[in-house]
Amino acid sequence: MYLTVRDATKTYGTFTALDRVSIEIEKGEFVCLLGPSGCGKTTLLRLIAGLTELDGGEITLEEVALSDLPARKRGFGIVFQSYSLFPNMSVAENIGYGLKIRNVPSSEIAARVTELLELVKLPQVANKLPGQLSGGQQQRIALARAIAVDPRVLLLDEPLSALDAKVRATLRDEIRQVQRSLEIPTLMVTHDQEEALALADKIICMNHGIVVQAGTPEDLYHRPATRFVAEFMGSSNLLSAEDVAKFYPDLLATRPASTETYLACIRPEQIELIPAEDGTATVRSMSFLGNLQRLEVDSPTGPLLVETHGRPCCCTGDKVHLSIASQDCTWVLDDADQPKAIPA
Repeated sequence: MYLTVRDATKTYGTFTALDRVSIEIEKGEFVCLLGPSGCGKTTLLRLIAGLTELDGGEITLEEVALSDLPARKRGFGIVFQSYSLFPNMSVAENIGYGLKIRNVPSSEIAARVTELLELVKLPQVANKLPGQLSGGQQQRIALARAIAVDPRVLLLDEPLSALDAKVRATLRDEIRQVQRSLEIPTLMVTHDQEEALALADKIICMNHGIVVQAGTPEDLYHRPATRFVAEFMGSSNLLSAEDVAKFYPDLLATRPASTETYLACIRPEQIELIPAEDGTATVRSMSFLGNLQRLEVDSPTGPLLVETHGRPCCCTGDKVHLSIASQDCTWVLDDADQPKAIPA
């Protein structure tokens, strides 16, 4: 494994920001640390970067311990939410700064800056100051500066959260293209589920200072292990085992054999809705969202969210049957009271 964190612990007084967290990143892998504010993801990124000291555990890069190595010697590139460009330097000077302090010849710096400006699609702004650029352009320059020195790992701390939605989506795609073309191992902090699903090879979902689940975007969306992950990774319908036994008994076949409390998780798009005069559910409301319809349905198990593509097949107030295939049901641990770490 390329970068490994084992049992990382960080406390601030009586508050435990990280509680024995372990993660792994392979060469060329794009990993997202995902979770709500205060879950420990930025603390973990800062520990890896060397900007914060470990209280326990270890961090290794290619089997070499990093704990005693200062941030400037780790060879990592870092991009922050706030751009952090030097306002009195031109774009070209900002990008080449890391190379200049490493005493790289001027001709090589100029060639590298030109190459990176082409890579981030801003060849025309080399002589401008950061204040003359838009937020999206500044973040592209911050990315170019971070990768100018060929970092061993690229660390991104919510780099898109200060941008508007359209710019964020465009820059998100460009970051992924750049990362793939250069094959830089990348760790990105985000609280945006859509961002993580679109970018990551692997998502590490955190809550209350622990890793609650790690896996591919498909794993976390279609096979969440806990109630927290199911609810955090998009919309979900959660049904008790009692309700499932009464109204959807076919789903019980996949329920884990355990004394712990599990809930049936069904995504809105996994519910088939069939208009029927004798239907047991009623459409309460409908929302048009462009490529899909989102319906709130009153059912015998309580309110359910259903999403359908194409033209609506029913109207508000219509009676409907609801059908759920057993393979579309995932049973999740009810961790509402206390998050639990799930093995990767």
